[in-house]
Amino acid sequence: MRKKVTVVGGGFVGSTTAQRIHDAGLADVVITDVVEDMPAGKALDMAESAPVLGSDAHATGISTKSGDYGATANSDVIVITAGVPRKPGMSRDDLLKINYDVMKAVVEPLAKLSPDAILIMVTNPLDAMAQAAFRISGFPKNRVLGMAGVLDSARMSTFVAAELNVSVENVHSFVLGGHGDDMVPLARYSTVAGIPLPELLSKEKLEAIIARTRKGGAEIVNLLKTGSAYYAPSAAAVEMVEVILKDKKKILPCAVYLEGEYGIKGLFVGVPVKLGAQGVEQIIEVKLSGEDQAALNKSAASVRELVNVLGV
Repeated sequence: MRKKVTVVGGGFVGSTTAQRIHDAGLADVVITDVVEDMPAGKALDMAESAPVLGSDAHATGISTKSGDYGATANSDVIVITAGVPRKPGMSRDDLLKINYDVMKAVVEPLAKLSPDAILIMVTNPLDAMAQAAFRISGFPKNRVLGMAGVLDSARMSTFVAAELNVSVENVHSFVLGGHGDDMVPLARYSTVAGIPLPELLSKEKLEAIIARTRKGGAEIVNLLKTGSAYYAPSAAAVEMVEVILKDKKKILPCAVYLEGEYGIKGLFVGVPVKLGAQGVEQIIEVKLSGEDQAALNKSAASVRELVNVLGV
């Protein structure tokens, strides 16, 4: 029997995430949204593409305006993208209150119907929303995680590959911290075919790539004018879904609940973890320089400010 993935939110990120999962035949997909009929229309459109693509996965779309989440029951993975996207001039922090209200509305019924699911948070501000979902769901810490590290690392790898004119497959970037302007891209742990970045790029070029990585989401928001990124965020979320469903034991950077690792306690922060069928199966701790640890502490402090406001 195929696995089942629920994607909450039928906007650009959610529908693209659902489409990628469906098209690859990774799992049957349920798309939910408070808008009436729209998720059903998108699911039907996906289903009608299946004969062309050769995917036997099923797609279902439901409106949850009435509060009925029944079709999501017994999901293996739940990807939450619902919420208000950033607009030009809006920081992730501006989204805090409105998207927290969304989490309160959706996480509790989802958790009741799929008590063994793994939650992947995509809604911004991501680290704070992951912490909110963790508290609301009552799930163990290994089954709630945030997507951002995979996305931020992909952005950095894109810029490195372009600068060096090499295949993106050769580039492995390493980004720690919260999903925002205080994230911590680590050049010395980032490599091209195993070669550390500082041996290939000047300090000035590395600093420029790091700065662009930190502003990666805002750059796209400013270009789109009426929305935010969705191709790369959905691809990042789907990689996590695939790793979990296939129990691949792959090490990826994800926002997870720390209890002393990296000197941080009681907070969701992006770090490298081993992902598998149980969700977070191991938190990988690497040795940081004093400067890198200070940057990570600063990033964690920004996240803590948000969760303190929410009281989670």
